[in-house]
Parts: sequence; C-alpha cells; structure tokens
Amino acid sequence: MNIVRWTPSRNLIPWRLLRELEEPVRHFDSIFGSPFLPAIWRRLPAIDRDWAPAIEMFEKEDKFVVKAELPGMNEEDVDVSVTDDTLTIKGERKTENEVKEEDYYCSERSYGSFFRSIRLPSNVDAKKIEANYEDGLLEISLPKATETKPKKVKVSARKKEKAEK
Repeated sequence: MNIVRWTPSRNLIPWRLLRELEEPVRHFDSIFGSPFLPAIWRRLPAIDRDWAPAIEMFEKEDKFVVKAELPGMNEEDVDVSVTDDTLTIKGERKTENEVKEEDYYCSERSYGSFFRSIRLPSNVDAKKIEANYEDGLLEISLPKATETKPKKVKVSARKKEKAEK
C-alpha cells in the first residue's frame, strides 16, 4: 500500500496538465542530471504556462452573479454560452510586450485558449441571461426563474374552542 500526501489546495484548483507534469520532470532531472525541458520553459511564470481566469459566483435576492477576471482581453476574444445547466466561458488570451531601447531589445509573447464551466442551479431563467465586459472584468447576470422565487406566506393561528366537560 502506498501512502500519498494530501494537499488540500490541489483539490480546489482546476486540473492542469502542465502542472501535473512538473513533479515527474523534477524527478527526471534529479536522476539523469540534465534538464528534461528547455531552460526557457522553466523561466516562464507558472501563470503564463497554464492560465485560467479567476471566477467568483454569488447569489442575490433575484439573481445569481458570476464575475470573471480577464485582464488585457477584448470582448471579441470571449465567448459565453449556456447549455442545459452549464455556463461556459471560453476565450483566447494574446499578450505581446516589446521593449526597444538604444542597446536593449526584449520581446515577449504569450497566448493560449482557456475555458471554465460552472454548473448552474436549476432555477435560472436562461432566456434572460446578460453578460457585460468592462476593464478586464466579465460580469454575467443569471436571473432566477419567477416560479422559483420564494414567496412570503402569512401564518395565521386558529384558536380551538374548548370543549365543555
């Protein structure tokens, strides 16, 4: 029987293939003494190698709200869709940084596609969903269906007449 160390954060983040490959690559390097991946790959920040937008979801009285951070992206690069009970946010991130100085030149490019899927509660009115994008923040409003909104019911008490003995 093998004992495996439990890492709580591993279960809370989306699965990413490249992150899963980092540990075996470190073992390979320690055994054979030479790097398995090119040095340029190791210098890339982990966020550029396997990026997915941060998402926040919360409930208000009449709707659910999903917010996704998509810095540096244009609204044409983002696709929001709803299928059955799943909200999917897809997109492609393209970043180019170039610095030209008298004796220095640096050019960096990173790109890649991403998607995040969120299972929706059953009481969402899919016909009234709205999405707004401004300053790198995507906000999706998911109105609750009218028949599932809680209704206040007045409780009245009935008084029993005492039976005569």
